[in-house]
Amino acid sequence: MSNTETRSEKTTSTQAPVSTTPTSSAPTEWTIDPVHSEVGFKVRHMMVSWTRGSFGKFEGRVHYDERKPESLSVDVTIDAASIDTKAADRDTHLRSADFLDVEGHPHLTFKSKSAKATGEGSFELQGELTIRGVTRPVTLEVTDMGPTNKDPWGNLVRGAQAKARISRKDFGLNWNSALETGGVLVGDEVQILIEAELRAVV
Repeated sequence: MSNTETRSEKTTSTQAPVSTTPTSSAPTEWTIDPVHSEVGFKVRHMMVSWTRGSFGKFEGRVHYDERKPESLSVDVTIDAASIDTKAADRDTHLRSADFLDVEGHPHLTFKSKSAKATGEGSFELQGELTIRGVTRPVTLEVTDMGPTNKDPWGNLVRGAQAKARISRKDFGLNWNSALETGGVLVGDEVQILIEAELRAVV
């Protein structure tokens, strides 16, 4: 073996190891992808069944730092006129002054104020929900904040599910009709059901 080869081997063996520590932290700012998300609800109809609906237009931002989970915050704006219960006449009535009054109050909003971890990937979000210009405190239960994944185009994404229960009368949605057999046409409790796909803000 030549002296040159020996010197080369020694030089290689003393090189510092390559660091495997990530050079950047995980993203903390996310937007809600409306194409792959749903803001839905359901309410009792005639005391016997559930009527389901959703809003087709909305936008939102989420702050979530995995190192500080309780820093979770959510800010969502929903287009009230985009309500859809698969019945055109009913949707027209829901947009009217009897219910959402979309001409006077075109948006519904939710802004979180604090978050409390209740398990792995689950939280209670305390926030303010505004419907028809009326703002009330609401607890949004986040049931599944999923892990970060990468889609086929290289975007960082994660999923989340959330739900809440509200009284529509708390927001001034008082319209109803009595049934001949007793009870009312529309229930008071509204169950909110959210499926969200979040995309990292680059």
